[in-house]
Amino acid sequence: MMSPISIPSIRLNDGNDLPAVGFGTYKLNGSAGVSDIVSAIKVGYRLLDSAFNYENEGAVGEAVREAGIARDKLRIVSKLPGRHHHFEEAIATVEESLYRAQLDYYDLYLIHWPNPSKDLYVEAWQALIEARKKGLIRSIGVCNFLPEHLERLIKETGVTPVVNQVELHPYFPQEEQRAWDKAHGIVTESWSPLGRASKLLQDDMIKKIADRLGKSIPQVILRWHVQLGAIPIPKASSKERQIENLSLFDFELSPQDVEIIATLARPDGRLADQDPARYEEF
Repeated sequence: MMSPISIPSIRLNDGNDLPAVGFGTYKLNGSAGVSDIVSAIKVGYRLLDSAFNYENEGAVGEAVREAGIARDKLRIVSKLPGRHHHFEEAIATVEESLYRAQLDYYDLYLIHWPNPSKDLYVEAWQALIEARKKGLIRSIGVCNFLPEHLERLIKETGVTPVVNQVELHPYFPQEEQRAWDKAHGIVTESWSPLGRASKLLQDDMIKKIADRLGKSIPQVILRWHVQLGAIPIPKASSKERQIENLSLFDFELSPQDVEIIATLARPDGRLADQDPARYEEF
C-alpha cells in the first residue's frame, strides 16, 4: 500500500491553514461517493470541498469516519446556499450541515455566492461570524465574490474572508480578482481548475510543456494553480487520477511556461453562464 502523498500547507489570515490542493466532491453522493472520497483521503487529500446544495455532506462525513484519518488532520468545507442568507436561517443551515455530516465542526464554511439581487450577503456573513464564535466553524470565507462585495463585507463587519473560491483556469485566469484577493490577505481557491474537462485538456501549448516535463496536461494545469498561489480543487473518481492530480510537488513550471499559459486567457473563457440567475441553485 502506497504512502499518502504529502501536501504543503497555506496559512490563512486567521492563523489556520489549508492544504495547497483540495478534493472536489460535487456529484459524489451515496455509497459510491463515499467510496470515492475514502479513496481520495487514503491517497493523501486532506482538504474536502462540499456544499449544502451538493446534498452530499452526509457522504463526506461518512467517508471521514471510514477513512480512519484523525479528524484534526482533515479540513472539511461546506457552503451556505444563496436562499438561506437571513441571519437565523444561515445559523440553522450551518447546524443542519453539521447534523447531515455528523461532524462537530467544519474547518471552513463559505457563502456559496453573494446573491446580490437579494442583498443579504452581509447578514449571511454576520451569521457565519456568529457560527464561528459558537465553535461550529473554524474559518469562514466566500465563493464567487467580486471586489465590491468583499469590500462591503470588510467595511461593514471588520472581518475579512480567509478564502474566495472562484472559477479559475488558464482560459479564465482571473488576474484582477486574484490580485485583489492577495492584496487583502485572502487566499483564492479555484473551482473547475481543469476547465470541466473542456478543450483545455487537449491544448497543444500545454501538451508541449507536459511532454517536456514528463507530466500530464492536468498536472501542468494544476501546478500552474499552485504556482499562482491559488488552491485548486480537482475532482476525480478513479484512484489513478486522484493520485495524478495530487502529484504536483516534484516538479516546477519555468517562468517561460507560466508566460505561455498566460497567453491562453480568452474573453469567452468563463465556463459559468454570464447570467447571474445561473447561480440561483446555489
